[in-house]
Amino acid sequence: MRRRATLLALGAATLAAVTGGFLFLGDGGFLRDGGDAGAAARGGGPPPATATVVRTDLVRSTTVDGRLDFSQRRAVKAAVEGTVTVAAPEGRTLTMGQALYELNDKPVTLLYGPVPMFREMKPGDRGSDVLQLERGLRDLGYGSRLYVDVRYDEDTAAAVEQWQKSLNREPTGRVGKGDVVFQPGPVKVVSADAALADQVGPDEPVLTIASTRPVVRAELEQTDGALTSKGTKVEVTLPSGKTVAGHVAGTVRPEEQASGGDAGAGDGITVEVVLDGGAGAASGEDAGKPVSVKFVSEAREGVLAVPVEAVVALRGENGGYGLQVVRGATSKMIRVETGMTADGRIEVSGPEVHEGLKVGAAAS
Repeated sequence: MRRRATLLALGAATLAAVTGGFLFLGDGGFLRDGGDAGAAARGGGPPPATATVVRTDLVRSTTVDGRLDFSQRRAVKAAVEGTVTVAAPEGRTLTMGQALYELNDKPVTLLYGPVPMFREMKPGDRGSDVLQLERGLRDLGYGSRLYVDVRYDEDTAAAVEQWQKSLNREPTGRVGKGDVVFQPGPVKVVSADAALADQVGPDEPVLTIASTRPVVRAELEQTDGALTSKGTKVEVTLPSGKTVAGHVAGTVRPEEQASGGDAGAGDGITVEVVLDGGAGAASGEDAGKPVSVKFVSEAREGVLAVPVEAVVALRGENGGYGLQVVRGATSKMIRVETGMTADGRIEVSGPEVHEGLKVGAAAS
């Protein structure tokens, strides 16, 4: 269920009605009607209640439900035709050298690199794909004489043969398109798209994987488009009750949302939130339970503020807003500038406004 707590700024448009000496604000607060500005400035008796000007932080926010997920979802597709004989189980994290799946009883190995496996690699080839293959072989402990460069030479072939023998593959010294999957780093298996014994052809999905970086996906309404900007700050309350900071990484394409489940009603904008604590931020959390995501649209730090009902709407030629300053049994009205509202408080400023000032307020 979506929970919303959007707080509106004070302005003339929010003053909806005057009832019983109070002006109603659109966000549910009330301003006292101070009457004519000139008359109000002359002061009067004590108000029904008082409040104190405090220095505080004001945050305007929108809170919605979300769910834990992992970033950069993508499908791993078969490069050649074959039968799925083994597939990594859902939820498992795989690192370099491990098999993502087996096709025709032969492992398809994960190696690290930004360049996808786009061809068979053999002696005489050159390219950045060869470079990342050699790095992987070296890091896995194959080819002690291997010089890592862009050339697929005899030493490369020898290292490949060593590696192939360890996998119970035929030691050909060549790397076929269906032998390796290059990914930028460790991956988490999100789902199996092909079941055991399924026949798959080239470009048919076998697994859906993601990075190991936890993210939160949440749905905002179309009217909240400003909150989807990259870098927007959020606070995430995890299923355990722990609160962690994060920021919006971007929006999720419809096909990604469909593959990852429904984050909401489907009519809004789904955003992906990165947790600032990295991979350990959501460690031990139940990914099947909802989380609460608080999007911070505006924040003001260290401002002077009073309860909304302490601000007086002044009438007359000049209008504006004021505070009824209370000193003992007497009071006087001072003009103030108003700013942001949040959580029932409103920012106030002016030459006579300071922290600790006692002001009138509506009786609770």
